[in-house]
Amino acid sequence: MRPVTERRGPAVVALGGGHGLAAALRAARRYAGTITAVVSMADDGGSSGRLRRDLDMPPPGDVRTCLVALAREAGWAEVVEHRFEGGALDGHALGNLMLAGLTATLDDFGRAVTALATLLDAEGTVVPATTEPVVLTADVDGQQVEGQVAVSRSAGRVRRVGIVPKDARAHGQAIQALAEADQVVLAPGSLFTSLLPVLCVEELRAAVDASPGRVVQVCNLGPQVPETEGLTGNDHLDAVLDHGLARVDAFVYQRDGRLAVDDDAVRSRGSEPVAADVADPRGLAHDPDALATVLGCLLGPTAT
Repeated sequence: MRPVTERRGPAVVALGGGHGLAAALRAARRYAGTITAVVSMADDGGSSGRLRRDLDMPPPGDVRTCLVALAREAGWAEVVEHRFEGGALDGHALGNLMLAGLTATLDDFGRAVTALATLLDAEGTVVPATTEPVVLTADVDGQQVEGQVAVSRSAGRVRRVGIVPKDARAHGQAIQALAEADQVVLAPGSLFTSLLPVLCVEELRAAVDASPGRVVQVCNLGPQVPETEGLTGNDHLDAVLDHGLARVDAFVYQRDGRLAVDDDAVRSRGSEPVAADVADPRGLAHDPDALATVLGCLLGPTAT
């Protein structure tokens, strides 16, 4: 993998998980000098959940997705994304199995991630949010729900989420990257089951607050049923701040999109509302070029 230090430009750190974080990384590749992805370790579904349970390893799926988003080697990226159908490997992505095999061989998940990043010639660094897997918990209309999949499928209103263990240690590389960031991107995607599990890590939350870079939250384009059904764009911002983050300096949302946003209410939470056309033509995903243009304009130190 070519050293990212060869590129000049701002240092961008993006937090979250899944396809939302991958979308933010594809945008960051267009304007950042160095990129660090800080990935949730709460996933317990699908291929990742099976490997986590069977092999007692961190869930590899979101890490794989981020590495593919940063890959310069398109051919290998396609191979890594291959998903098996039928038989004992049904549902497993090849990249997940590669990370499992590398972890067993190298006896270290972090070294496994680095090895796969080298194969993909990743244009950035992917770091697990915590040094161990965590379990997501949630208050759903007064009922306690445990597990990422269970929370994502809960029909009631998610009021608050947390992680077990509560004192999970943050990965040192994530802390260091946040301390040197020019911009911190809170990625779109699953609000309660991808982004907030990262911010529930106390050390990471404190590092985001202390970062010299501007903190930018990218709002989802629409509701994720049932997880965020009925929520407005303002509710997405409120959820982040109400879970203890001290600041979101800018809040980016799709102009005239499916999620209503009250700019005055955004300002009342100390955030700058940024309405922009950041969706692809179908309105189902963020357009990397459009999002990169907006995020690039929001670079710089905080006003405080």
